[in-house]
Order: sequence, then C-alpha cells, then structure tokens
Amino acid sequence: MTETADATTSKDVAAAVDRARDAFTSWGRLPFAERAAHLRRVRRHLLDRVDEVVETIAASTNKLPTEAVVTEVLTTCELIEWYVRHGAAALRPTRVPSGLLLAHKRAEKRYEPLGVVGVISPWNYPFVLTMTPVVTALFAGNTVVLKPSEITPDVGALAARLFADADTGDHPDIVQAVIGGPEVGEALVRSGVQKIVFTGSVATGKRVMKAAADTLTPVLLELGGKDPFVVDADADVERAARAAVWGAFSNAGQTCMAVERAYVVDAVYDGFVARVVDLTAKVRPGRDIGTMTHEGQVRIVEDHVADAEERGARVVVGGKREPGSLAFPPTVLLDVDHSMKVMRDETFGPVLPIMRVGDRAEALRLANDSPYGLNASVWARDKDSVEEMVSGIEAGNVCVNDCIVSFAIPALPYGGVKDSGMGRTHGAEGLWEMSAIKAVAVDRLGLRREAQWFPLPRLLGRFARGILRLRYGRGRR
Repeated sequence: MTETADATTSKDVAAAVDRARDAFTSWGRLPFAERAAHLRRVRRHLLDRVDEVVETIAASTNKLPTEAVVTEVLTTCELIEWYVRHGAAALRPTRVPSGLLLAHKRAEKRYEPLGVVGVISPWNYPFVLTMTPVVTALFAGNTVVLKPSEITPDVGALAARLFADADTGDHPDIVQAVIGGPEVGEALVRSGVQKIVFTGSVATGKRVMKAAADTLTPVLLELGGKDPFVVDADADVERAARAAVWGAFSNAGQTCMAVERAYVVDAVYDGFVARVVDLTAKVRPGRDIGTMTHEGQVRIVEDHVADAEERGARVVVGGKREPGSLAFPPTVLLDVDHSMKVMRDETFGPVLPIMRVGDRAEALRLANDSPYGLNASVWARDKDSVEEMVSGIEAGNVCVNDCIVSFAIPALPYGGVKDSGMGRTHGAEGLWEMSAIKAVAVDRLGLRREAQWFPLPRLLGRFARGILRLRYGRGRR
C-alpha cells in the first residue's frame, strides 16, 4: 500500500508555512534531548513501515528494492543515529578566546534555530535526499515545509506522513508537505521561510537563488556534478575497475556523485579498459540495476552518446536502448575528449567515458577542467601521489581508492564547489547550516567604565600606539 500524493496549489503554501511557524514556537524551544527522542520515534515508524517505504521508492523511481533499502533507508537511519549521538555536542555553546585586550570578557558562539526551513527535494533519491535536510533541520530546532519532486511526489508525501504518525500530540505540524510543480516550489522560495534547501539541476538552482534574493532568503544548493575518476600508474587496477563500474552504473547512473568521466594513466589504461568492458557486460538489468526513472532523462543520455559518436568516440559496450524502454544499457565509451557533451555536461545516466592520459598531472588538469566540483575519486598506492591528487583536485568530496561512499559517512560534511552548489549537509556542519550563529560577549569584571568609553582618556591614543608596537612590532617578545 503506497501513499497517494494530492496536488497542492501555490495558494496553499502560505498556509503550510504558517502552520510550520506556529509549530516552531514550541519545537524550537525544546531541549535537544527531547527533539532527539521524537526523531527516534520517527525512525521507529520508518522501520515499522519499511516495506511500504521501499515499495513506494521502487515504484516511483524504477530502482531495485535492494538499492532502495541500502542507499535510501539505511543511510537515513544512520544519519539520524549520528545526530542523536553527536548533535548535542555540535550545537552546544562554544567558548572562544577573547584576545589580550579584552581578556576580561567571556566570548562564546551559540547555535540557535532559524525558524522554518523550506526543502525542495529531487527525484533520483527521493527518500534519503528528502530526509537528510528535513531531519537535520529538525535536530537543529527548526520546522520544515517540504516540496518533493513532482516526478516522485508519493515518496515525499510518505516521508512527511512518518513525522505526523510519530506525533504524540505535543509536536504537530513540524513537517508540512506541499505537492506540486515549479509554481509550488517558487511559492515556497518566496514564502518568507528562513532558509531554502534545494537539490537538483544547476539551471533550476540558479532560478531558486534568484527568487530567494528578492527576500534575502539564504539558500543551500546541491546541484549535481560531473565527477572525475583518476587512475594513476600504481593503482590497484582490479579494484579500480570494479569501483568504476559500480560507481557509474548504480541507480542506472542517476546519482549526483556517480562516476561520470574516467582519466586513466597510459601505463594501466589497456588493462583497466579490458576489465571495465568485461565487468560492464556482466551487469544485469533487473538484478543489479533498475531502469531509468523517466523518459526525459533517457533522452539526455541518448543525446550525449550520439554527440560523442559523431565526434569520434567508440561505443564498446551498450549504447542503445530498446525502443520505448526506460532501460538504457550500461555503456562504455572510448576515444573521448573534452569537445564532447559526455565529458562536459552532467549525463546522469549509465554511461562511463574513459580517457587515456599521459600522467597524473594531465589527469588532474582535465579533472579540474569542468564547471562542476562535487565529488572525485583518486586511485594510487603511493601516499605522496594520493596527497597530490586529493589536494589538487577541485571538489567538495574526494574518495581515495573508493567512490561515492563519502555521502554515507554521516560525520563528513557533504556538498560541492563551483557550479555544484554551496553549503553543506551532514555532520556538525550540516547542523550549523540550519542554525543562526549568535556571537555573545559577556563582561566578567563589572568595572565602572571601559578605557574606550566617553569621555575619551587623554592618553588613550598614546597607549594604543604603545600596544601596537609591543604586540605587533618587529622584535617583539
């Protein structure tokens, strides 16, 4: 039995925000421990309904039930557990040094809830990429208005229902769902919420940011990537090949952290390609991967493959779907270069282009020759080579001798650079993104006056110059 999402008009968004704002007046004042206890109840309801949740995800996205359990439900539960255990410490007021001149002051940072957070979530991982910002906002003390993708509305409606079912009467309306298309999303962005969290394409992200600018609403944007996979001459080729195949084709390639382009040093190129081709031919649609989610995305993939072939690339595995099917086969492209869409634009499908490079330096240069910077994978045994690549690659996340997995480590902040977005989810940084950071300075001595108060002391200027020389001048001790 799956949820059926009712359409919501843009006129309903303001009412949902008002309900969430009313709920915030009590939820935002709760101690962290009480918020955590409520979110543990939400997780218990999720586990009680896990079969329904998995069925809804699979029916909405065409991904395999096993994939839904591992990548969407398990990672959500793990994130909740990390916040339960570590969230209070991350949000605890933090003492900071007040400096020599103001040593008689106590200085601290406090993390306070923002208010109502608007979440606009995507279709490719419609449960975990909904629950991640929602539970993070709630742990930080905010309430949420959720607008799920119009392609997978049932998953968003079911996610919101979990919070309603866990309510014991004390915390109603902490999560509101508004279902609809772009007009509902724009209404949410313009509704006066305290922050917008958007996951989706660069083009839509720019529209969200432009609309949010009218009300100076802060935004957190996760906008996808064109993630490079760099294989150096001393890499474990067998492991790298297996990772590339999984990283490129899991969820039918519809993953923002997917392996979208591989750069392989000449010394190991032939061996790497041979193993990738062999492994790709053994990936079984219907058992290892599901189909793609919707026709529009399949057409983008077809366009990228056709463009690459026209420009001289060779398809060595896959390349064409059966007419009318959403099952685009796992595809490997060789003889690719950066004139091709498949090496520049986000493909978001089961396509792995592999480019031969002369050395590590060329691989890094090409990996960074992209407007995107979400995730990267680097492969080498030598520690110095690994450090050079980790430091030199322009990405918000880097996996060493692995791929994609950083998202599943809840203590690590997740987000991109360049056109891949701004802000971070997960970890302490995720909670801080959902908080207003308040600076507090407290006098500890209770003096009748401070040195800089009016009337200004006659010798204050001379004293300040002396401090400058003693504290910052040459030869100071």
